[in-house]
Amino acid sequence: MRIGIPRELKDNEYRVGMTPGGCRSLVDAGHAVFVEASAGDGSGFSDQEFIQAGATVLPNADEVFGQCEMIIKVKEPIEPEYERLREGQILFTYLHLAPLPTLTGTLCERKVTGIAYETITDRHGGLPLLAPMSEVAGRMSVLVGATYLQKAHGGCGVLVSGVPGVPASHVVIIGGGIVGLNALKIAHGMRARVTVLEQNPDRMRFIDDLFEGSVSTVYSNKHNLEEAISSADMVVGAVLIPGRSAPKLVTREMLGLMKPGSVLVDVAVDQGGCFETTKPTTHSDPVYEVDGILHYCVANMPGAVPRTSTLALTNSTLPFALAIANKGAEKALLDDTHLMQGVNTYAGHITCQPVAESQEAPYRDPRELIG
Repeated sequence: MRIGIPRELKDNEYRVGMTPGGCRSLVDAGHAVFVEASAGDGSGFSDQEFIQAGATVLPNADEVFGQCEMIIKVKEPIEPEYERLREGQILFTYLHLAPLPTLTGTLCERKVTGIAYETITDRHGGLPLLAPMSEVAGRMSVLVGATYLQKAHGGCGVLVSGVPGVPASHVVIIGGGIVGLNALKIAHGMRARVTVLEQNPDRMRFIDDLFEGSVSTVYSNKHNLEEAISSADMVVGAVLIPGRSAPKLVTREMLGLMKPGSVLVDVAVDQGGCFETTKPTTHSDPVYEVDGILHYCVANMPGAVPRTSTLALTNSTLPFALAIANKGAEKALLDDTHLMQGVNTYAGHITCQPVAESQEAPYRDPRELIG
């Protein structure tokens, strides 16, 4: 199979879809890999490293998309890339289609096989390709939140850890999944006072045991959420419903309960965000203020640490990429029910039920279409 790795175009997105080591594995399996010139520069991977791995470096994205049957990316295509997509092409990347009807329509119109990292499952019910970036984003969320709590950045001027005689900041984390747990590890390590809101009792027990009772776990409902954010210096939104738009848990009205200069970090922004006042931002313009509350809603947070992120992502995506390349998309999908969960568009149809429901659009079972 001819596999293409284009350069990412999103604002300050420095990750690349595959490391040279990953490309080497694909080449060793008998596939041809084409990498856009300078695609890996932001992650510290030179064109020469890709060439040494057996890949061919092409001068521009038009040639990469034009020559390749499968495109491996990091982020969903943006408008300049739409015209490059063609019928039957496999797009293997994060898609997060629920809040993106225009992109969904484009993938369907062009009959692209869109396989989304974030909806591929494993035998434990987890999301193995979303996990590494959730770990990165969760850990980053508290670090960036701590930065924007500084007065020079518009925050209320508190130090997360406090100092002897001055209490630590209160960090509230909404959701105890992978993002929430990784945010919790950093906040707890910084000696913050942490409250985690979660609805799964088993997850709350796990967190309580892991942190030996040093973290407050609270059942997530509107009353408890309002009470928690009223004393928070930082709130991290870490809610995920796979494939669907995130629920708007913190309303604009609730911002009135919060302390001026406190910070909201919405890690769920890729799925539309879990704060009513969320709007996607970029690394070049990451924050805005609503009713005295700072919002950090960067939609590609791990892009700020591209070396770590690209290595972690390739570790997870490579086995699936090899399966698709070795067997062809249809056979790979039929052979692996977990990979099948990743098919969001196929042959002009939406094939991920949560995406279809979020967009109030027709859904088709990919098994019926492929079969």
